[in-house]
Amino acid sequence: MKRRTLIQWAAGSSALATVSALPSLAQAAEAPKDIRLDYAYYNPSSLVIRRFGWLEEEFKKDGIGVNWVLSAGSNRALEYLNGNSIDIGSSAGLAAVLSKANGNPIRTPYIFSRPEWTALLVPKNSPIQTLADLKGKKIAATKGTDPYLFLLRALHTVGLKRSDIEHVSLQHADGKAALEQGRVDAWAGLDPLMAASELGAGSRLLYRNVAFNTYGFLNVREDFLQRHPNEVRRVLAVYERARQWIQGNTRAAAQILSEEAKVSLEVALLQLKVRTDFTQPQPGTQHIQALQAASPILLDEALVRPGTNVQKVITDLVDTQFAQSVIRRG
Repeated sequence: MKRRTLIQWAAGSSALATVSALPSLAQAAEAPKDIRLDYAYYNPSSLVIRRFGWLEEEFKKDGIGVNWVLSAGSNRALEYLNGNSIDIGSSAGLAAVLSKANGNPIRTPYIFSRPEWTALLVPKNSPIQTLADLKGKKIAATKGTDPYLFLLRALHTVGLKRSDIEHVSLQHADGKAALEQGRVDAWAGLDPLMAASELGAGSRLLYRNVAFNTYGFLNVREDFLQRHPNEVRRVLAVYERARQWIQGNTRAAAQILSEEAKVSLEVALLQLKVRTDFTQPQPGTQHIQALQAASPILLDEALVRPGTNVQKVITDLVDTQFAQSVIRRG
């Protein structure tokens, strides 16, 4: 009797376990009602996709809606992801590392560009000539973004830290205005606003360093990626369509950027033709190594908790396998 009872109990337990697993399996198989993602002026592919309605076209037959949200900077995109306001959002690579290190549940399966989208600018008649001259000066930068982290890394090259300057926390567009109005001494800019300030107001690039510009990361909430991997792959396939189109139609893409960001075509062409590389969409070793080289600034400036294993954060963030099947070579 005891043996029979034990067998019956085990069978019942197994059935209960199977039943309890069913909701998660059903959830994984169920398509989302809509896909929420951002578009941003620093992510030209998102502007092209949105302009042509390619995602709406892709998901229309499945009854899946597409909801777009404008991100004014990496900080906003990452806030939206962390707050579950969007499922897919674009940011700079190091900004994504910082956000994930502080608890944002994201992964990066796709690189939308390799840009030189930030530098340090001063007004055209500024007496400031070197990074060392920035000591004690007012510098505008948007916290949680590549320009802000670029600023800190640049300061470290001449032995300065954040405490050696007066940081003025402004969103990118407000930083541009503050620089041009003389309310700050320097600004860590972001294209296309940076290019617009150069060409429109004569602002001078004080310090450039392509290596300090981290890649354009397309981030996905981990729970969304786990529940809807097929839909994420389809989004990435559309991103691939946009990447290929931009490479073959740079001037037309610049026209879209010009209209969306309300900048001149000359500014948009400077951003797209001169400062943006669209040839490396597959996350890989080079992206991990670039982030590993950049990551010490996060600990040095106490932007993450002491003892944080930033190297593990980076390897947990960068997904080097997911997008392989959808990336088009050439």
